[in-house]
Amino acid sequence: MKTIITFIIVFGILVLVHEFGHFFFAKRSGILVREFAIGMGPKIFAHQGKDGTAYTIRILPIGGYVRMAGMGEDETELAPGMTLSVELNEQEEVVKINTSKKVQLTNSIPMEMLEADLERELFIKGYVNGDESKEITYKVNHDATIIEQDGTEVRIAPIDVQFQSAKLWQRMLTNFAGPMNNFILAFVLFTVYVFMQGGVTYTNTNLIGGIQADSPAQKAELKADDRILAIDGEKVSNWNEFTEIIQANPDKELSLEIESDGKIREVDITPKSQESGGQEIGVIGILPPMKTSFTDKLFGGIQTTIDNSLQIFKALKSLFTGFSLDKLGGPVMMFQMSSEASKAGVSTVIWLMAMLSVNLGIINLLPIPALDGGKIVLNIFEGVRGKPLSQEKEGVITLIGFGFIMLLMVLVTWNDIQRFFF
Repeated sequence: MKTIITFIIVFGILVLVHEFGHFFFAKRSGILVREFAIGMGPKIFAHQGKDGTAYTIRILPIGGYVRMAGMGEDETELAPGMTLSVELNEQEEVVKINTSKKVQLTNSIPMEMLEADLERELFIKGYVNGDESKEITYKVNHDATIIEQDGTEVRIAPIDVQFQSAKLWQRMLTNFAGPMNNFILAFVLFTVYVFMQGGVTYTNTNLIGGIQADSPAQKAELKADDRILAIDGEKVSNWNEFTEIIQANPDKELSLEIESDGKIREVDITPKSQESGGQEIGVIGILPPMKTSFTDKLFGGIQTTIDNSLQIFKALKSLFTGFSLDKLGGPVMMFQMSSEASKAGVSTVIWLMAMLSVNLGIINLLPIPALDGGKIVLNIFEGVRGKPLSQEKEGVITLIGFGFIMLLMVLVTWNDIQRFFF
């Protein structure tokens, strides 16, 4: 249960922060956000805000989403022959359209719809009370709402508040805002993590900062302030160099050249095998030195964010030089990592969330249709071309990208299941 709760919290916060970025900048750009949802699946609570956004809570407590007017959904939610009811204001304008059987409006007029335009001309035409002799056309208020089949009440989407009506730079910023929020969250979380651990690790050195109890390093009589000069004859000058060698050799004896108290000595040590991210790595139980000033901690959060970003870029580069599903991870991998983090404590959960936030931000900026990066590429193309692609072409491109992502997700998830359970 603890693992499940950790997974829900981690995944939920990452997605909500991402979506809030889109929400915030869409609002500032005059784009109507029709719905801001917490969770997925069937609705269990809804509130129609004065800002025109329906705030909903859905039954599956995983992530969330925003629905921006004009972004891929069918804005013409009404079809000829549909039975519905409308509510009028004092000016005889439609202010509410009810298409749901789950909701009954007290002062509404039932009608069989013949024609409607909720984007440009803003009208609805139909037979009142089903009487074909009483055909009537009502003007629809610009800020009218529509109650959808599941009972969710959202604003209609006139053309002037749709995504494509915003300026190009506003649309680009709205698309970029999700990943940007993930980078900001990562910096905040990495900074919190650095303060929680009492400082920032200093890895541009070959100095040992501490020794873990009952570790191979303690048994080999290594101690703080020793320097690792070489491993199996290979010179090393910083933590990244010698930890890479140690992690690559679980259960294999290594010969370390150590400088201790001004003297050089040879130490034989066998890294202990430990599972991490579905792979076996070697560890000897040494800790890096720490910088503990306030400034060091603050800049440590920045540097840690940059370092993790660079590691992700290296991982992406390795995918192009030698693609393997084992280099990718999906929801199963994330659940496994959440399980390990929940056992290790709050600080590890914070580090995991920060690392995944950077990952989510970078992945979403890849120039793949359906991802934010793909949308930004289309924005750039529009700027160079002077006009956007037609919605039909953009829809096809997005659908292809979405299909590719779904296929990759299925393959990655199946591969993760094979790794972790079989």
